[in-house]
Formats: sequence, structure tokens, C-alpha cells
Amino acid sequence: MTKAGGKATAYKQVKSKTRVDDNSKRSLDPGSLLSILEWLSGDECHLLDEAGMIAAFGRRLRQIGLPLDRLTLHLMTLHPEIMGRTYAWAPGEPVEVHDREHGMQTAFAATALRRAIDFRETLVVSGTDETLPWLHIDVFEGRGLSQIVIAPLCNADGPVSAVSFASRESDGFTVSEIGMIERLLPALRNTCEIRVMRQAELSLLDTYIGPMTARRILAGRIRQGEVETMEAALLLCDLRGFTELSNRLPEGKVLAILNEYFDLAVPAITRRGGEVLKFMGDAVLAFFPHADVNEASEKALSATMEIMDQLTRVVGDGAGLEAAIALHYGKVSYGNVGSGRRLDFTVIGPDVNMLSRIQAVCGSLGISVLMSSTFKERTSCRIVDSVGFHRMKGFKEPVQLFAVKTTFKHNQKYFGQV
Repeated sequence: MTKAGGKATAYKQVKSKTRVDDNSKRSLDPGSLLSILEWLSGDECHLLDEAGMIAAFGRRLRQIGLPLDRLTLHLMTLHPEIMGRTYAWAPGEPVEVHDREHGMQTAFAATALRRAIDFRETLVVSGTDETLPWLHIDVFEGRGLSQIVIAPLCNADGPVSAVSFASRESDGFTVSEIGMIERLLPALRNTCEIRVMRQAELSLLDTYIGPMTARRILAGRIRQGEVETMEAALLLCDLRGFTELSNRLPEGKVLAILNEYFDLAVPAITRRGGEVLKFMGDAVLAFFPHADVNEASEKALSATMEIMDQLTRVVGDGAGLEAAIALHYGKVSYGNVGSGRRLDFTVIGPDVNMLSRIQAVCGSLGISVLMSSTFKERTSCRIVDSVGFHRMKGFKEPVQLFAVKTTFKHNQKYFGQV
């Protein structure tokens, strides 16, 4: 059994016959075992990705005489959609990679794999054991495997991962072969823990602050006041009538509607290279940085079209959801603001303020999508009409705004087409 601290004790054999050592069979070289231990902690292994690491590890185990026919890593992570990822290697085959979604937990319930992870114990299980099945799991199914050694990989904290070694040998692994596997587990756990933590770090940063901001943080640009100026297309999407909806409906229903709205708005933005900077209640603030200014605006407009189209298919509490979207192109300052150890990444500047003012005009005119002239000039969209010049709080000169003529329901109302 392998405990969280990494100390190895005896494995647990579950209804499995283990071959006794036989000198007539190929023996395992202790020197070769040492070379694998050194490789697991060395630079070569460290530089490989997970698929490359498991393939190289499997080949080395076969080369020193271990009758290994299937090697799998089940690395758990912290991700809002993915419970973990399985890497599966077999001699002469490409490495398989399977993402395990959170809803798949039931598929592994009552299996030997689940038992090893939950109870943090190394198991030796035969393929005929019906109390702790494992042969039906996709990476083992149909391979003629007779025995498996499943070991937990326990990190200092966080979710427990696992590794499995499976053989087609009719009698499975010998006692000395299992002992060799156990000697390798602490070193394997250490290299996997680094990888799990790295993936968790990346997925959490991407999830909560976006990939562009995540790259800045990992590059060390985390000091207060560190900003850069860039030009970008800006998008601000606000759900109409959300305050009334949230006051009228139970909190659970409100959150479900809000998440459904975000589930269609955010992918429309990120698929086109946009970065969602903030969720502000029911509003989404995003920007599209691009070397080609026209390309940035085209992508923001395309995202807008998709959001508005998808919203027509969503019904919240018996009524269709509607949004107001402001589009603008301008210069922003992007970087750290805050105090001491509590910082945030944001965009600031007159053009961000302009975006907010345009969104307010959407509400006062009852128009779904409004764009500034600077945005309009950078797109190929021609089905737009001016809605006149509007004074914006904090700006001296009136600003001309444009709306798409016929695409969206509220725009049709404004232009007298419905």
C-alpha cells in the first residue's frame, strides 16, 4: 500500500495468483532498475510531455524484462469540465489520450481503479475478479490482459492520480516484478505530481482569468502598475431585464439562466481569439487584440452575430433572452491594478469608458447592437444605419453610432420593420 507521504509498504493482492520467481525465466537487472529511477528524476524525462513520458517509461520497462503489455496514467486535475486525463501506452502503438469529464465518474465506480484511488492502496487484481472489475474500462478492454497492478499516485495535496501496469502473462507478474514496480512508484509519483500541478496551474489560470492574462502572469508580469498599451476591438454584452428576472425567480433558476447565457456568449468570443476579461453580473467584457485592426473588428462583429443568433434559441422562464451589445475600436491600457497582494488584470482608458457609454445608449434606444464609427470603419459590414449623434457622459463631442438594420429583433423595432 502506498500512502500519501510516499512511503511504500506491502501491496494488496486481490484474488490473484502471483507467479513465483523462477531463475529459468529472464530476471530483472537491479542496475537497469537504477537507470530507470535516475531517468524519472532527470532532465530528459522532465522535458517530455505526458504522452512522451509514458511511452519512454513503458519502453524502458520492457527493455529490462518486465512483461508489460499495457501501461496507463490516470492524472486527475482541477478543471471545471474535465475530471482528469488518461494516457495509455502499449508496445508498438501510439499513446492514447482520453479526457475524463466529471459526469463519467459513475463509469469508474466500483472498479479496481476507483478502489486504488479512494483507499490509496496498491492493488494486484486478476482479470477474472468480479468484485473489482477493470477489464471493461476502455483502455483495457479487448486486449487479453490477465493481471493488473494499480497504484495510487498521492500528491502532497489535491486529487489522487493513479498508474497501472498490466500483463498478458497467464500467471501475471512475479513477486520480484511487483516489488520492482513498487520501487519505481515514489519516483514516478514525484514526476507526475509536477505535471499535475503544472496542468492545474494552467487550467485554473485559463479558467478564471483567460489565456492571454495567464501567459502574462506565468511570464512574471505581476507587479502593480505594470501595463501595456494596445489597440483592440472591444465588446460589452449585457443581458436585458436581468434585474427583474433575478428579483422574480429563485436563485437556482437565475444561476441556471445566467450560465446558459454565458455558455453561448463566451465560446462565441474565445473561438475568434477574443479574451473575456470580466464577468460583471450579467455583463461580459471582452477584447480582441490583433495585429490586423480590421481583422480584430471583424472577429468581434462575428462573435456578436453568433451571440444574438444563439440567444433567439434560448428560453428563460417562458420568455426569450435578449441582450444589448456595444462594439468599439480603440486604444486601451492593459495590466495590473489593485493594492498590495490583491491585484487584478483589467483594461482602462477613454475608449473603455466610451464602450460603456455606447452600451447605455443601447438601453435608452431599445437597440440590441450599437457600434461606434471607429468600429464600423474597420469592418466590411454594410447593412448598418446611423442612429444619429449622441452625447456621452464625460465626453465633450457628440458621438455618431450605428446599428445593424434588420438582423436583430430590437433593431427591427427601432427601424420600424416589426
